[in-house]
Amino acid sequence: MSLEEATRQLQSALHDAQVAFDCVGLGDLENAHTHVLTARVAVDSAETTLRTALERMSPDEAEREGEKAVAALEEQI
Repeated sequence: MSLEEATRQLQSALHDAQVAFDCVGLGDLENAHTHVLTARVAVDSAETTLRTALERMSPDEAEREGEKAVAALEEQI
């Protein structure tokens, strides 16, 4: 997995957490629970990717790849 994948997963987790928050406000606890679980899966996936990157990348390489990952994500927005 790449740092681009980690950024996508983190963005997905943010979205699902916001939807869960909104569902709680609407009293829709079933959907809130579903979105919290989905957010947790996305965060776990991002953590796995980042842990692997920590083991394999130098700090300079991580900085370059991180900049590319964020730039690629911003292009999609």
